[in-house]
This record gives sequence, C-alpha cells and structure tokens, in this order.
Amino acid sequence: MARALLITDVQNDFTEGGALGIDGGTAVVERITAFLRRHAGEYDLVVASRDWHDADGDNGGHFAGATGPDFRTSWPVHCVAGTPGAEYHPALDLSFVDVHVRKGQGEPAYSAFEGTTDTGADLVDVFFDRDVHAVDVVGIATDHCVRASALDGVHAGLDVFVYEDLVIGVDPAASEAALDEVRDEGGHTGRSDMDEGRQRPGGAVL
Repeated sequence: MARALLITDVQNDFTEGGALGIDGGTAVVERITAFLRRHAGEYDLVVASRDWHDADGDNGGHFAGATGPDFRTSWPVHCVAGTPGAEYHPALDLSFVDVHVRKGQGEPAYSAFEGTTDTGADLVDVFFDRDVHAVDVVGIATDHCVRASALDGVHAGLDVFVYEDLVIGVDPAASEAALDEVRDEGGHTGRSDMDEGRQRPGGAVL
C-alpha cells in the first residue's frame, strides 16, 4: 500500500500580499519545500490542490456580494482561475508534484476531495487507483481547507496525518480546534521534525 503527501492551497492569494493573505504563509511554503527536498522519496504520490474560482458570478455565494464577506461562508474575491493570485506560491518547488487538483469552479469548495485533477478525476479515485492508504496533509489554511481536506480523507477511510508545523491558519483558536476535530475523527497530528525513527501513527517510519 502507498503513501501520499497532500499540499493544500499553497497559493499567492493565501500568503502575504494576497487577497486573503496570512502572515507567515510564505514561511510555511518554504518549510514545505524544504520538507519535500528531505522526504519526497518517502512518498509514492505528491498531490497539490488549488482554489480555482470562476471569474464570472459569485461561485455559488462563495464570493461576497454587496453586504460584504462574513469570512465564514462568504469571502472577498480570491484565487480566480488564470490570475496571479490563483497560482502556486513561487517558493513551492513544483518539480516534486505528481498530481494537480483544482476546486471551487463555480461553487464553494474547501476540501481537496471536492476538486478534480487535470484529467477530470476525483482525488479519492486517484488515491484508491494508486493504492494509497496513508495521506500526510500540509498547507493553507489550517482552519479551513486543511481541516476540510483532512476530515474528508479520514471519512474516505484513509490514514490521515497533519503536520502541525507545515500548516498555518487564519485564526489560532479556530486552527487548534480544527486539529482537535481531526484527532477526534480518527486522524493524527504532529510535527515534521520528529525524532529519527519515531513511528508515524498508522505505519511509516519518519
């Protein structure tokens, strides 16, 4: 059985200077690339997801209207398909990425499992076709798309592990609650700089 790394929404609009930029976002992207350079060979598949919203319309209410965003279910315009804000942050080394997933095309979508690959395949089918049973999750934002992706992975029967030092959230309290929720649902969390040889819950030695 195989193991995958899921890099969630490491995009310009979610880092400093973007439409929904998070302070510290660039540093997380740099740490993810450093982690890939050390550990990419331990993964059978590396997947990266992106918000990829339609330029026309409100994407099913995801983009706020005249009343403004509530920052829970409606948001400022961000990650519009084909714009610089929707592109991966330049600090992410894309040479390690095997599969790209786009989500939120005309409708709200937080989880990478709601998106499709460049060939139109669902992510869960990609994992099952590759016999992936374990997925490590990193990226942006802990309290939104990382949370949703990790939970959907758990609910799909995958052994999910979120690296706490390779994610960053919008709100610290909500981010901690999101990690608690992942653990409560049967996922695991921890740091990428674990002691040499320490067992990752579910199997693989780090």
